[in-house]
Amino acid sequence: MADRIAHRFGTPELLRTALRHRSAGTPNNERLEFLGDALVNLVVAEALHERWPKADEGTLTRARASLVRESALAELARQLELGPRIELGPGEMKSGGHRRDSILADALEAVVAAIHLDAGFETCRSVVMPWFEPMIAELPTGKADKDPKTRLQEWLQGRQLPRPTYRLVESRGDDHARIFLVSCETTDPIHAELAEAASLRVAEQLAAERLLAKLEKK
Repeated sequence: MADRIAHRFGTPELLRTALRHRSAGTPNNERLEFLGDALVNLVVAEALHERWPKADEGTLTRARASLVRESALAELARQLELGPRIELGPGEMKSGGHRRDSILADALEAVVAAIHLDAGFETCRSVVMPWFEPMIAELPTGKADKDPKTRLQEWLQGRQLPRPTYRLVESRGDDHARIFLVSCETTDPIHAELAEAASLRVAEQLAAERLLAKLEKK
């Protein structure tokens, strides 16, 4: 585990708590998740501020939101193989809680807080920042154009139409190589598009992009 997150804990109990869901009793990772949420936002905001000196506040805000959203954090948690290590109560374990985005994202934030409490902010930043490097590199440099989900919603709202809905149709494969099939749907007009990807977030974005392209041709 230390190899995956690139930090060896001086106080291993912090890591154990970070990976203990509230369904498993107390102590659990809720307080650490609260602190980790703020730390993740700070680390990402600082990185974007330094790398995109000409970007305005709106651009920086959209970029940060795309990087720290639940599905993105859950994907990072999968890459770090946190899921199998999360301690869950019997009910959550039976329902596959270790694969749920919300539980994975919370665990990731709790681990970030645990690193900070164990070794301080500088170490925390140096450990956490590389996790986000690939996602930052994928963003349009200094621009962070609106993502397809945002553009689709704005297109519909501009025509006073209902918001789109996203539905997980299927997930398959092992935890470390899972594929998600997602449907993006509108009710007025009635349309739907499917897309699949290795993360739920990316699949939703692809489905939204396809649906928006279809609607714009109408």
